[in-house]
Amino acid sequence: QSQHQLLLGLSYEGSVPPTATEREQVERALSTLERAFRWGSGLDTSGSVNNGLLFMIGYAPRYLDRVGIDPPESLQPPEEILEAVGEDPSLAADFDALLLLDSDYASILLAAEEALFGEKETLNGVPVEDRLSGVFEVAERRTGVLGKGRPAEEIGHEDIPEDAPMSMGFRAGFDNSLPAEETATLTEGPFAGGTTLAVARLTTDLDEWYDQPHDDRLKEMYCPAHDYEDVGDVGDKLGDHSGITEENVENMDELADEHGKVGHVQKVAAARSEEFETRILRRSEGVAADDVHGSTFNFTSIQTDTQAFVDVRRAMNVDEYDLDVPEEKHGIVSYLETVSRSTFLVPPRAARALPSGP
Repeated sequence: QSQHQLLLGLSYEGSVPPTATEREQVERALSTLERAFRWGSGLDTSGSVNNGLLFMIGYAPRYLDRVGIDPPESLQPPEEILEAVGEDPSLAADFDALLLLDSDYASILLAAEEALFGEKETLNGVPVEDRLSGVFEVAERRTGVLGKGRPAEEIGHEDIPEDAPMSMGFRAGFDNSLPAEETATLTEGPFAGGTTLAVARLTTDLDEWYDQPHDDRLKEMYCPAHDYEDVGDVGDKLGDHSGITEENVENMDELADEHGKVGHVQKVAAARSEEFETRILRRSEGVAADDVHGSTFNFTSIQTDTQAFVDVRRAMNVDEYDLDVPEEKHGIVSYLETVSRSTFLVPPRAARALPSGP
């Protein structure tokens, strides 16, 4: 995953239905990004640095309704998502669309944003002839960082380990918890080749989280069967695998009785497929300091059906299990609070510019 993230929640200001001219404007603006910044490792032969720009644009159910598209059954509106996971439906974001941009360089994200919505005339040497402004306006701007040492630098909480990649102090996004991209790709209907996008803005109670011994935190993050020799300080000893097994899930009751706690990764693994494969693809995430909410976290995932996201999120809830474990020892759910949720249809590339109905 890239180390810098920018999410732009958009309001649609164009015609209903969109005109051919508006579609061309949006497509040319997005194409400018692709011409100006290409993904690649450049001179870094490890391939671990993204010297370019990754982005996707998604359209909310409210936009689809407005322009005459019947939202696919696989795309639940955010109000339904919130209700299904036991949260307040009023926390649904009112975006018409969302533009998600990622890069390992914050300067690239800022330049792209200025080209799309500002007055920048060239972008990395490419002339900017069309912008998104006029068709879309930015309703909300969210940033995030990810990577070794960045959360401690960005948030400034004294307890975040200096080399931690996430604000809660441990690694996430292991190879065994990320499915192949085709798993999250729509294969039927008018938007085959696209996907659905679930987006959440959360706060994290770092004071309460770090008011625990390291061993408690690592077991609540991963699994009570894990110990320091497995995990290390920030998850560095785990390598590319979270260490979660089907046995960890099947023995959740016994492990909870023995250790008095349940692991977050252990719990969400309960929502995997019968083949013990993850059903959602964590696409991009980042942490940030927020003047209003404190430590915040952006979570985004793609999946063929947003119900898969609901299943994973519900697996985090305390009341999904009959376990004699205190809420604060039940994974990480008690340390998170939802600020907003939203869902989007991400069309295939050929249909990404202002889709509309017949």
